[in-house]
Amino acid sequence: MLSARNNNGPPETGMSEIVNLRRWRKDMARAEKERLAEENRLRYGRSRAQRLAEHLGKEKLLRAIEDHRITGSGADEE
Repeated sequence: MLSARNNNGPPETGMSEIVNLRRWRKDMARAEKERLAEENRLRYGRSRAQRLAEHLGKEKLLRAIEDHRITGSGADEE
């Protein structure tokens, strides 16, 4: 005898799964926000190590410039 029931669920009736539209919209909005966040992380994001390296590099450069600064006004002496 043929049965309309499969072994792992309710009987097959040919109908689709019931979907809560409010939940579906929220899930879609959440997925879109996550996709946009990932895109922004790839575009603008830097790791903590990268930010620290840039900061230390800037400090080193400013220190080198300050160390090579000529003090006093050489133009006034003649």
